[in-house]
Amino acid sequence: MGRMPAISLAAVPGRRSATLDLAVEIEKKGFTGIFCPSLGDSMALSQALALVTKEIVFGTSIMPIYFRQIFDHASSASFIHETSNGRFRFGVGVSHGPALKAKGLKGGKPLSDIRSFVSELKEAPRVGELPPIILAAMRKKMIALAGEIGNGMVFANAARSHMQESLDVLSASTKRDINFFIGNMIPTCISNDVEAAKAVNRKTLTSYAMLPNYRNYWKEAGYLEEMEGIEKAIEAKEFDRIPHFLTDTWLRDTTLFGNSTSVRDGVEAWFDSGIKTPILVPSSVRGGQMLAFEDLFSIF
Repeated sequence: MGRMPAISLAAVPGRRSATLDLAVEIEKKGFTGIFCPSLGDSMALSQALALVTKEIVFGTSIMPIYFRQIFDHASSASFIHETSNGRFRFGVGVSHGPALKAKGLKGGKPLSDIRSFVSELKEAPRVGELPPIILAAMRKKMIALAGEIGNGMVFANAARSHMQESLDVLSASTKRDINFFIGNMIPTCISNDVEAAKAVNRKTLTSYAMLPNYRNYWKEAGYLEEMEGIEKAIEAKEFDRIPHFLTDTWLRDTTLFGNSTSVRDGVEAWFDSGIKTPILVPSSVRGGQMLAFEDLFSIF
């Protein structure tokens, strides 16, 4: 069957208990991790995972640093770390403009804010032992910072063709360190209808393509023409043109789609690229998260 990936899991209102049942099934099926995005409350979900699972590694991917006070972050992270017997990975990041604006928050300078956050987190008094700290990273300066002050990094929607160049920022010893986490959130749609699966992934990533930080990363990864086309479409308020620039080549580099063989082969290719923990973010041509997990379970 090949190497097993991890899975992204979010708990939305009305389906939280069902989500915990899914987590138990994910562990039973031998997946290597469960990682909770900032959709909903990733810390609350992680706290529940500490109690309903027994062996699987899990974590946040990510918890935005501006959403809570640092002492509150430290207390919650330490609690989950202790009650899970060390299985928790605390993934943190600066998030992005629209998500912060929706909460009435403003971001600062990503590199300096993350450095300060990690330093203050480690100095928080009387919170207990902290879990490994994983930094959300896209471009090379944040990757280097993760190697300096973190216990790993997690990408989202990274380009596989660019991964080796990205990871070359790290020292050889850091890349070899089995305890240094290197993950990537990968939009995944399993279907024999390849065009329908591509359409689902395009829809998923259209909102990300509207964010400057992602476009700058994809430009660095070699997709300059595509990203400049998107920027012109945004400037002209022709938002329906954005998916046109999310080409098949780009989709194959940043997502997984198609039949079971294509997706399993893609997971292997991500492992070979240097990603130690591919984190599949499932969607389905048939409907929502529960159907997406049915599709995923059927091929692993």
